[in-house]
Amino acid sequence: MQPEQSYSFEAELRLVQSAKAAWHFVTVPQEHSHRIRFYAGRTNGFGSIRVRAAIGDSGWSTSLFPDKASGCYLLPVKAAIRSAQSIAQGDRIRVNLVIG
Repeated sequence: MQPEQSYSFEAELRLVQSAKAAWHFVTVPQEHSHRIRFYAGRTNGFGSIRVRAAIGDSGWSTSLFPDKASGCYLLPVKAAIRSAQSIAQGDRIRVNLVIG
């Protein structure tokens, strides 16, 4: 088993709408995405990777999902976290990720 990997970065919270739903995501920067992809090795369904994420003092367990268009991972940010941290679409936020 590999040791935990931690990543910290700032990114814009953005809204992605599909025909069925709307989701708020943060794009993991390319350099971190490449390291995560290399480190993760085996992935779950859809190429997802289980992580623990934190924004401010709100933390949660979730998965990163690969974005084919950018080659980066997307971190979904659920409504409870957005509400607790008073963040909205377009805000630039600091994210901490732990994998492992």
